[in-house]
Amino acid sequence: MSAEKTLAIVIRTVDFSETSSIVTLFTEEFGKITAVAKGCKRPKNAFESALDVLTVSRIVFLHKKSDSLDLLTEAKVERRFRGGQKSTDHLYAGYYVAELLTEMTDRSDPHPELFRLADWVLAQLSSLHEVAPLVLRFEMMLLRYLGQLPELTQCVETGEPIADRGRTPFGLLAGGVLSRRARSGHRQVIDVAVDSLRLLSIYAAEDGRWKKTEIPPRLAMEVRALVNRYLSHTLGKTPRLREYLRILSI
Repeated sequence: MSAEKTLAIVIRTVDFSETSSIVTLFTEEFGKITAVAKGCKRPKNAFESALDVLTVSRIVFLHKKSDSLDLLTEAKVERRFRGGQKSTDHLYAGYYVAELLTEMTDRSDPHPELFRLADWVLAQLSSLHEVAPLVLRFEMMLLRYLGQLPELTQCVETGEPIADRGRTPFGLLAGGVLSRRARSGHRQVIDVAVDSLRLLSIYAAEDGRWKKTEIPPRLAMEVRALVNRYLSHTLGKTPRLREYLRILSI
């Protein structure tokens, strides 16, 4: 076993014994890891509050190459999550980020760009930033970084660009936009406003245009419904936090 050091976001903890926990962390250099934190539940321990969910900590762990759990030996707080002091929406949005990282990433599959995104979003949620744009940005960039972003600008079959206005078919199973003539034979197809797809394209782009692009009330419900359905399809289930976070309910 080799000792590894990295920055990590605590995304899940479960009891292992009376004194220890199993901790899932999303790390900058090693991706998602699951480790035993021995003695972390004792009144006096080496971890203090560094293993609270959504805390960003610098950790040292012993990496085991087999399928067995890693061993967490040290963790020091880098930044605590303060979203719960702002509102329940800020708090649940943070938990939603943790849930998506837990469910959509594979063990020991590094995505440093996704770590930096999650770290930044959690920092913003600890302030008074509006929740809905941050959550949508995280969802779209998560899909991009994991290679699961749907096609939003042209037909997935023919390459035909979407129309300038109106509505267009979107195939959940096909993975994005379908032209009218390519729609036949596809299942789970819905009609979506072109303006909604353009908005999602902006939030999925790697530039900063999304920061200046508000989510118009006339599109908000459709955009949220589409993202909810696509993420549920990708996950194979409905995220648990969806029923708690008001901006995700439609």
